[in-house]
Amino acid sequence: MARITIIGSGNIGFSLAKGIAQAGIYSAADITLTRRSLQSLERESAAGFSVSADNVTAVLGAEIVVLAILPQQAKLVMQEIRSALRPEQIVVSVISGVSCVDMRAVLGEQTTIVRAMPNTAIAIGQSMTCVTTDRATQDEVAIVEKLFNTVGSVVVIQEELMTAATALCACGIAFFLRSIRAASQGGVEIGFHAHDALKMAVQTAKGAADLLLQMQSHPESEIDKVTSPKGCTIAGLNEMEHHGFSSAFIKGIKLSAQKAGGLYDE
Repeated sequence: MARITIIGSGNIGFSLAKGIAQAGIYSAADITLTRRSLQSLERESAAGFSVSADNVTAVLGAEIVVLAILPQQAKLVMQEIRSALRPEQIVVSVISGVSCVDMRAVLGEQTTIVRAMPNTAIAIGQSMTCVTTDRATQDEVAIVEKLFNTVGSVVVIQEELMTAATALCACGIAFFLRSIRAASQGGVEIGFHAHDALKMAVQTAKGAADLLLQMQSHPESEIDKVTSPKGCTIAGLNEMEHHGFSSAFIKGIKLSAQKAGGLYDE
């Protein structure tokens, strides 16, 4: 029976497992989730997943091994499981800032590695996941795409863009959340109660995103539709730009990309 093992079953690992099981790619019983303590896996076990505190044993029967761990844990975990890996297994890395070359230096040159970078919207099946590899075949990449398509959208990119994808998509969740928080605070200042202001800001942001997705349009073309000569919208936009709104956003993404590229070495 084919199995998949997810090492490091935090929010991303557990969300991926639920998406895969709900899609019927693997049954819950054929998905093994690991953590250091079995007591930390009670919700996973209750949901019907196999659980283990032994990474080596969990790897042995799997055709796919997902590493959903922190960069600082990566080397130790890879050293722990490398003797149990087989060349025919696909290792899927959800580790920020660790290249395929870095991983093979620990796991062995024969290891097939596909990297994936989802974001925390994976918890509701709305992740933007970027997938990449340096040596895996198209069929092997397609297998990984299929897994992550169960929890959102997937784009296959070149590996040199993976740290950039981390900044734009994974870190980007926090950037957009902060902008929604700022909008709600502005709403309070102009007269709304906090709970109403937040609800209005959230729905407005969701509407803006859905508008672009469904209309397949460019943000500026939609902005043009809501700005009129001497109007209130263009006045507000220009005031934000005078204070560096776009510049600050861009600089934040660039700095996050720079930081993401060095996580494995810290």
